[in-house]
Amino acid sequence: MSRHHEIWPEPQNVHWGFHSAELKPVLAIESGDLVTLHTVTGSELDQPPPHTGLAIMPEQQRVFSEVARGVGPHTLTGPIEVAGADPGDSFAIEVLDMQLRADWGFTRISPGRGSLPQEYPDERRLLITIDKQRRVVRMPWGTEIPAEPFFGVIGTAPPPEWGSLTSVIPRAFGGNLDVKEIRPGAVLHLPVFVPGALISVGDGHAAQGNGEVCVTAVESALSGTFRITLNKGVAPDQPWIDSPTHLIALGLHEDLDEAALMALRALIRLVCERTSLEPADAYMLCSVAADFHISQMVNVNKGVHAMLAKQFL
Repeated sequence: MSRHHEIWPEPQNVHWGFHSAELKPVLAIESGDLVTLHTVTGSELDQPPPHTGLAIMPEQQRVFSEVARGVGPHTLTGPIEVAGADPGDSFAIEVLDMQLRADWGFTRISPGRGSLPQEYPDERRLLITIDKQRRVVRMPWGTEIPAEPFFGVIGTAPPPEWGSLTSVIPRAFGGNLDVKEIRPGAVLHLPVFVPGALISVGDGHAAQGNGEVCVTAVESALSGTFRITLNKGVAPDQPWIDSPTHLIALGLHEDLDEAALMALRALIRLVCERTSLEPADAYMLCSVAADFHISQMVNVNKGVHAMLAKQFL
């Protein structure tokens, strides 16, 4: 019978800015268990000033003061070890619930980063209020945007020979995918590269546009509940998503064109696995029915996700 575990973002449960096979698990679970992970986000500079009346969680202050900082900006909860997971296996990570934790978030321009670093060279930060009851984010100039929370980073540990890697760049193990379709009802499939898999989660987004063009979404603290199921001997080349309505194939590459081609090839494979179509027919089906989206343009490896509605299978 499956168990339900919970991890809070206290310093001993958080690693900051990197992925590594050397990390020690903060929780061990069995395949099929449920896990609720709570996260924090940002740094001291991103917190609301006292006069705003917005709440700062005490565990966030403890993370800032006690957790060693890696090369990336993301505070990640985990990792989680899954019994029986071995290299060559994969995981189905089913998103069961996603909740806003904070009444504020932020977005910023960072010098030298983003899609237009030469045109916007100066650092700029925006504090954004979040109405958790109405599930909207309110920009400083008054525009309200629906809150559609998801985690930008969900990943297993990279192969040991890759060493310690920044949390910025998404790769075959997942990580900073920034795909907003990873919401309740969706199942993210990730390969396993190390015994136990070592799954980490963070980079909460209250709202994000496809592309994430200035390098940040509405960054905010979230809580997510997942069912994690091990699939023995089935390892995809790249992460992919099974949503309630679509098959979603991902492509990750420094070149945006190559990322799109990777997503296309992966989607053709997924279609062929689920139908009696030959690859050439699946290719033509993708041409007439699939939609290609830019997940993000700003994390060295660009992201493209190709979506095909299941009604066409």
